[in-house]
Amino acid sequence: MAPTAGKKRQLDESSGPKAKKTKVDKSEKPVKVHAEKPLQQSSNLVVEEVDFPRGGGTSFTPLEVKTIRAEAVKEADDQLFEDKQEKRLKRNRKSSVKSAEKKTGGSDGIRVEHLNYKRINAGMKVLASVVSVQPLGLIVSLPNQLMAHVPITHITSELTHRLETMGEDSDASVDDEDEDEEGPESKSHIPDPFEMFHPGQYVRTVVSAVHAQGSTEAFAVGRGRDELFKASRRVELSLVPEKVNDGVAKSDLKAGFTLSAAVKSVEDHGYILNVGVPDVSGFLSFKDAKKLSEKKLSVGYLLSAVVTKMSGNGRTCNVGVETSALTSASLSEASSATSLLPGTLVHALVTATVPSGLNLQVLGFYQGTIDQFHLKSGDVESNYTVGQKVKARVIYDISQSSPPRFALSLADHVLSLTSKSVVGADGSDTVLMQEAYPIGTVLDAVKVLRVETERGLIVEIGSGLEGFVHISQASDDHVPTLSSSSGPWKVGTIHRARVTGYFVCDGLLQLSFRQSVLEQKFLQVGEVQAGEIIRGTVKKLTDGALFVSISGNVDGVVWPNHYADIRLKHPQKRFKPGASIKCRVLTVDVDKKRIALTAKKTLIESTHPIVASLDDAKPGIVTHAVVFRTAEKSLQVEFYNGLKAMVPSREVSETNVGPLSETVPLGKVVQVRILSVEPDTGRIIASIKQASSNWKSAITDISEVEIGHSVEGVVSEIQKDKLIITLQPTQVKALLSFTNLANRRGVAIPQLRASLKAGDKIQDLVVTTRNPEKGFVLVATKPKDAAGIEKGLTLDNVVVGQVVSGRVLRHICHGALIKVSSHVTGLLHPTDTTDDYETGKPFPAQGAIIKAAVLAVDYDQKQVALSTRPSRVDKAYQGTPADLEIASLTDLKVGQTTRGFIKSVAEHGLFVTLGRGIDARVQIKNLFDEFVKDWKSRFVANQLVKGRILSVDVEKKQVEMTFRTTDSGPSKSNVTLSDLTEGQKLDGVVRKIEDYGLFIELDGTKLRGLCHKSEISDNKEADVTMALRSFREGDRVKTIVLSVDIEKRRLSLGLKPSYFADGELQADEEDSDAENSNHESLGVVDDDQDNDDVSESGGMEVDEDGEGAGDSEDEEDVMDEDDIVISDVQAKLFKKDVRSSTSFKDKTPVQTLDLGDGFQWDADDNQDQDVIMDSSDVDDDDDPQPSQAKKRKRKEIEQDLTADMHTKTPESNADFERLLLGSPSSSYLWVQYMSFQLQLSEVDKAREIAKRALKTINFREETEKLNVWLALLNLENVYGTDESLETTFKDAARHMDSKTIHLRMASIFEQSEKLEKAEEQLNRTCKKFGQSSKVWTLFGEYHFKHGDLEAARKLLPRSLQSLEKRKHLKTISKFAQLEYKLGDPERGKTIFEGIVDSHPKRWDLWSIYLDMETGQKDIASIRNLFDRLFALKMTSHKAKAFFKKWLELERRLGDEEGQEAVKAKAIEWTQRAATGTS
Repeated sequence: MAPTAGKKRQLDESSGPKAKKTKVDKSEKPVKVHAEKPLQQSSNLVVEEVDFPRGGGTSFTPLEVKTIRAEAVKEADDQLFEDKQEKRLKRNRKSSVKSAEKKTGGSDGIRVEHLNYKRINAGMKVLASVVSVQPLGLIVSLPNQLMAHVPITHITSELTHRLETMGEDSDASVDDEDEDEEGPESKSHIPDPFEMFHPGQYVRTVVSAVHAQGSTEAFAVGRGRDELFKASRRVELSLVPEKVNDGVAKSDLKAGFTLSAAVKSVEDHGYILNVGVPDVSGFLSFKDAKKLSEKKLSVGYLLSAVVTKMSGNGRTCNVGVETSALTSASLSEASSATSLLPGTLVHALVTATVPSGLNLQVLGFYQGTIDQFHLKSGDVESNYTVGQKVKARVIYDISQSSPPRFALSLADHVLSLTSKSVVGADGSDTVLMQEAYPIGTVLDAVKVLRVETERGLIVEIGSGLEGFVHISQASDDHVPTLSSSSGPWKVGTIHRARVTGYFVCDGLLQLSFRQSVLEQKFLQVGEVQAGEIIRGTVKKLTDGALFVSISGNVDGVVWPNHYADIRLKHPQKRFKPGASIKCRVLTVDVDKKRIALTAKKTLIESTHPIVASLDDAKPGIVTHAVVFRTAEKSLQVEFYNGLKAMVPSREVSETNVGPLSETVPLGKVVQVRILSVEPDTGRIIASIKQASSNWKSAITDISEVEIGHSVEGVVSEIQKDKLIITLQPTQVKALLSFTNLANRRGVAIPQLRASLKAGDKIQDLVVTTRNPEKGFVLVATKPKDAAGIEKGLTLDNVVVGQVVSGRVLRHICHGALIKVSSHVTGLLHPTDTTDDYETGKPFPAQGAIIKAAVLAVDYDQKQVALSTRPSRVDKAYQGTPADLEIASLTDLKVGQTTRGFIKSVAEHGLFVTLGRGIDARVQIKNLFDEFVKDWKSRFVANQLVKGRILSVDVEKKQVEMTFRTTDSGPSKSNVTLSDLTEGQKLDGVVRKIEDYGLFIELDGTKLRGLCHKSEISDNKEADVTMALRSFREGDRVKTIVLSVDIEKRRLSLGLKPSYFADGELQADEEDSDAENSNHESLGVVDDDQDNDDVSESGGMEVDEDGEGAGDSEDEEDVMDEDDIVISDVQAKLFKKDVRSSTSFKDKTPVQTLDLGDGFQWDADDNQDQDVIMDSSDVDDDDDPQPSQAKKRKRKEIEQDLTADMHTKTPESNADFERLLLGSPSSSYLWVQYMSFQLQLSEVDKAREIAKRALKTINFREETEKLNVWLALLNLENVYGTDESLETTFKDAARHMDSKTIHLRMASIFEQSEKLEKAEEQLNRTCKKFGQSSKVWTLFGEYHFKHGDLEAARKLLPRSLQSLEKRKHLKTISKFAQLEYKLGDPERGKTIFEGIVDSHPKRWDLWSIYLDMETGQKDIASIRNLFDRLFALKMTSHKAKAFFKKWLELERRLGDEEGQEAVKAKAIEWTQRAATGTS
């Protein structure tokens, strides 16, 4: 029958797909007869013509009839004696008869079948091995070379629920969280697939869906394009314990039973688990959970567990997660077949051996099979015998089988639940299969072991490892079937193969015999090495990149700055699709499967070593790099694989090359020498000038000389202020300061210079600084014992107030660094050097020996704060320091005059250091009394200046200072429109010129008014346009008040000469000069200035930006639909509601609330003094004493006048009540009244006043009511309890706009530094007003401001789930702007790239994108954006605006060449547009 079976196989193969129906033995018998006759086809035609010939005739020949009869007799004998024959076969165990039984599949034998896509059904339970973990799921390996995927929503039901309700957590859940459970370990943390799974991990699964081949349904795991993703698309699995453990009974939960479980909740002593069994919960203690992970597990976490104990009531089972227990736990009995879960280790008995595997009896009841993939290598019969007891692991249940059957595994790696391992090359240790044979490995000789006709080949690789070659990978040509006895792939043949993947569950390598695969250079991105030269094919060229096909599915991208060594204007002419291109690999990102290439000729032809990692970066090597960023003092260059280095400006060239941004273009290839590498920080310092071939000297190795070493040397060169010494015996060059050596020897520097000559030997030197980049060290002389250098002094025994001696090492930005002892260094701040800044030196000479007092000990920085002030060092000092020591912000008072040193000169003004850690800001407007255009040239760092304190914010640690003398009193800054009267004549400054008139700012005020062009000249026939052109911004003018509109806040001014009398301007100038003569001189302190007469102003200036009517016309505040409009309450606090006389009665109201920067419930104690000092402008007497007397007298008279009661600041309850009768809806007065009560510690009365205000204010005045509510909320936040604050908050939200109150409440918490409450409030606001884009944006800005970038970035996807689709774009844009301003600009750029790519016609977004890039000052990037922008179609009006913007940016950031290019492109665009329209 063997030849018959062979011919029958040939007949089945020729019949195509019908060959799969050869499973039943009885249906095969008649066919075999016809298959043996080669002439059967010729006689077949006759049979088909006459089916039943008359008379019982036949069309067969006599020989055919005889053969058919013999075959029929034999078949009848087989049927009659089948039972006896089978018993005889089992008893005698004859190999020939047993082989025939295996082929026919006898009635007592179980056919061993392979798992394929047709046999997989929904509901089948399978053991799988994780191949890849993705953000949205898993890719797993199934038995018999199959792949599948698990979506993230099919892991646990708890995880799915949390994902669905993410961002909608209730307030109660937030309140119940423990305060110590923060970060990834908290209950609110959602477990990530990367935390729960790892490649090689075994998981129990159940099939949830099987898709047809070529199905286009969405792939839930990711967007991968490789073969792994494609192979796993068809089968979708689930890991949910309720589904996987379906069928497990409560009685099965005995010690040793293994199952899947999910964390349901976190309790005090452990975790409650969902085991998927009705009425039973699992419990895992914290102690046992640490064996799985040191971190706390979150709700939704999936784990494999083994039952350790069942509770007495049967409701709770204790489980463990130890790996050894999970691996060794076995099952000896089960209540039903559904209790046998995949992955369970069971006892089994071998009942039959067949060539394709084993038949077993599982647990004495159930049938099981094991295919050859899960048995030991070799012959099945020799390795296993009938009756042998084994322990096997269930890998899947064979569905729709009766009685139940299971597929099991005896493979070592499955039994141990590990990945397949092989013996290493050295024969000692074992390594993983994936590590021993990476993808792409070419195997020169593999031997065919078995042939599966319609599936593929099983080949032997060595070291006990086998591989599988699918039939489609046997040859580049189509192969319909395979033969084990003939053909090129018969058993025993040797072939060349290549590793293309892994079948982890079966422990096999996925191989290919195809010649095209063997010749392919790369199979995956990981095989490509950075720096490798490759030749590819141009796929396509876009505006943003060039895409190159490297090998097979492996592609690379070339960015525009790497098209060539120079920038290409027309890259499309050089790169044609399909053309060959030679490139060098720049970066390889295996995780993202991206390859960046470079087509720069210099890099491709470079023979220098490739630097792709810190290990490759060795000091001294020369290589090529690309400039990718320029700064003022350094260049940043990039090697391969994103490795970066910094080139200091001094190492760019031997000569001064000017600004680096202008001389070194971005994208330029430079040759650099690596100077130093810091492995810990990854910082690399390189040099361009030292990489040149004509570099005159090599860097000296100074590794033998360390800081603190005692050395000696010989003078080799004498320079102006230092000596160059050659140290002995190391020959290292050292620099020694003349000042240091002169102090050591006690002689003058000229005398020392005259006594020294080359060759002199100098001893007793100590190394203070090393410079490996330049190959030299700095040395200093050892201090004498009498110099007072402390010995044995450490941070532990130093005492605050102790006087110590030390040597000045060097000057740093914060002061002088002092060496006190071998273990202690100190910092001497410039303000701690002397009691008189003008006579002392803020920076003592380097190398000088000083005595100082210890002010503080900083254990974190390991240094002490020192002071050389005589008042500190000398205990007997009794004088008063000219410059008092300022230790904290509380030492500063508003109006105080003090001196300090300029710390830095910024774009918006100066920063002046007043003490240790105390800096004051001086804005540009407060630098001079008059307008100075080039103000920066007047100031330098460390310059001594004197100014007056304007404001002190202790909470924000901010100090404002002024150098102006005209602002000595607070009166002028408080002048409001109500203080002005028609006909009043004032001085002013032209601030803005428009076609319709001039905007003039009145001197000493913040008020601006409009002078219409008709009010400039008395000549009606004059050309008003020419008159307007004669004015310039900053011109001083004399003006008159024409009208004042307090309601609309408009001020009209006039400049006509007829408005002024003769000589009026001259008299005013004299008055101004006389007034200014009384003010002290502030600003830069001259050397000859007398510092004894320092008069302090008692006034307090409030830096308030109260604007006039002009600001409403030239400034526009654009706010979107979700912006919150709140009136400027701070400005209203200093606004008077009543008119004043013609001359300004300067009254400073009591400072109460600051709603702009947070509330400050305090008052000015020197109010009376301020009022006395404010009237200097009405008396021009040169004698100060009579002036003071007159002022006091006038003050007393004003206090006695009852008519002026309404013009002064309220000082009692009666005053406030009287004012409120006239203005009952003024929130300004109500809030002032509250502040007045708080100054008297009457908190309850302040609350009552607030409630009165809310009842009294007209219901139409929403803004006024809102101001009172905010004041009340601030009051409760500062003085109230949590309960009272919550009650007030709910009332405010109920009466006012709820969203506004929620956001303002969060702002109040943030300003009072209650960050936890602020974040909680923002969370509540996002839940309640999740449809508001503004709410999400403010929450993101909060996280960005406080450095929590990851939390801010996670808000964006959350917000998009809650917002309407029309708001998505705006929200994404705002988050991108926040990235630019507070986060990572590169991330912001990426977001904007996605926006403009999907919405190219949104010009407003283009404009925002350009503005953000402008802030980065990267002109090359800006030019690239404009080039892309003008490639789009737009109207001429829009194009004109963008070209104008581009030209302005080129003027600010670019050069003349760029400006000309913009103009040329504008002309070109106009011509192209005109041609297109014509």
